Amino acid sequence: MIHLTPADYTRQPWKNGRGITIELLHLRDPAGATLLRLSRASVVEDGPFSVFPGIERNLTVLSGPGFRLTGPGLNLRCDPLVPVAFPGDVEVMASETHGRQSDDFNVMTARHLPRPMVIVAQNSRLDAGGTLALYALGPCRVNGEVVAQDDLILTEGPASLTGEGPVIAVRCFGV
Repeated sequence: MIHLTPADYTRQPWKNGRGITIELLHLRDPAGATLLRLSRASVVEDGPFSVFPGIERNLTVLSGPGFRLTGPGLNLRCDPLVPVAFPGDVEVMASETHGRQSDDFNVMTARHLPRPMVIVAQNSRLDAGGTLALYALGPCRVNGEVVAQDDLILTEGPASLTGEGPVIAVRCFGV
C-alpha cells in the first residue's frame, strides 16, 4: 500500500483560471499524457468547467449543497456523495450553486482506458482487482492502518475498511 497525505498534494490553478485544484495524484504515460488524475476542488459560483479532450471525468460532491452540470446532451444533478460521470471534452456549465460552496472529489482517466468504478464505501471489504484508490472522508483504518481524513491510499490488493469515516473508492484498470 502507498499512503499519501495532504503534505504530498500540490495546488494549481484550474485550466480555465476560475479556481484552484488540489492534485492528489497524477499518473502519466511515457509521452506525458494523463492516465489517471485524482483531485479536489471547490465550485463556488455558476460557470463553465474546464474542457479536457480525451478524458473521462467523474465527480463526487463531498460537502455543500451540490449543483447542476449541463451541456450538450448532459443534465446531471451533483448531490453530496453521489458520483456522477461525464465526458471531459464536452463543454459543461455548473449552475444552481446559489453562491454556496460545494467541495468535490474528481477522477479523470484517459478515454482509452476502462472507465473507473467510483463508490462511497464504509466498514466493508473491497476485493483486489486493478488499482484501488481510497480517499478518506473521515478517520478510518484500511487493512488495519490508521488513515486520517483527506489521506489517500493506493493498493493493488484487497482493502478492509473499518471506522467512522467513509472513503471514496476508485477502482481503475490499465494505469
